[in-house]
Amino acid sequence: MNQHEKALAFQSLHWQEDAFILPNPWDAGSARLLTMGGFAALATTSAGFAFSRGHADNTLSREVVIAHVRDVVAATPLPVSADLEDGFGDAPEIMAETIGMAAKAGAVGGSIEDATRWPEQPLYPLSLAVERIQAAVEAARLLPFPFTITARAENYTTGNGDIDDTIRRLQAYETAGAEVLFAPGITRREDIALLVSSVKAPINVMAGSSVLRLSIAELGELGVKRISLGGSLARAALSALMLAAREVRDQGSFSYAEAAMSAGEINRLFSQPVDQIPDHTTKAKTP
Repeated sequence: MNQHEKALAFQSLHWQEDAFILPNPWDAGSARLLTMGGFAALATTSAGFAFSRGHADNTLSREVVIAHVRDVVAATPLPVSADLEDGFGDAPEIMAETIGMAAKAGAVGGSIEDATRWPEQPLYPLSLAVERIQAAVEAARLLPFPFTITARAENYTTGNGDIDDTIRRLQAYETAGAEVLFAPGITRREDIALLVSSVKAPINVMAGSSVLRLSIAELGELGVKRISLGGSLARAALSALMLAAREVRDQGSFSYAEAAMSAGEINRLFSQPVDQIPDHTTKAKTP
């Protein structure tokens, strides 16, 4: 598929009957493996990528992140949505630049957060937050394909689990043109149900935490359309590394290798040309 076809396929996934899983690779290798796993689309993860570079989340430059998006796109035939953090700047015009850069790197969608990184004011004032989303949407609509904008309300991740303000923000972002709405950190069944019923746009919920106890089926029953995994797959991989290293250091044994994939198996998987990896995109009617 070309970029336009990927964009249409990604857009349509949000309007099918069932929720779909949007896993988050952290490098080209994990992107290839997840592609072979039968998923219909992928999304980058700022946390997972930063961890793979030995950095904390939200500390890498826009240029480095966009280069990473380009690497993930090159590793898979699937549609890729980009985690664009806070857009890498405060001003709305920077949002527009970032969307253009992500599209040029091959992404067919991207998310913009409303967290500020300012300790004294964790979230952007709603008026500015809306202007930022509007700028992202306007830039996306200038592209020759439907670039899907996901607007994120970061209330829960910044310690302000206010469902009313979360809904107010996401409603405003929907009015500003965001096609998908996302409140990372929301976990309670009743809050998710209320959020879904309060907007018309598809809702993304992030799974992969020890707090969210709902299954894919249960989230789908609540009306959630997209389930992402954030940095949890990268954290799982890093946890396995640390457990194996501690076993060797503390016990002098190597049982971790028993569950590991063999080098031959991984070589066979990675020897397959990217353009021959089956894509599992599905088509669904848009509204």
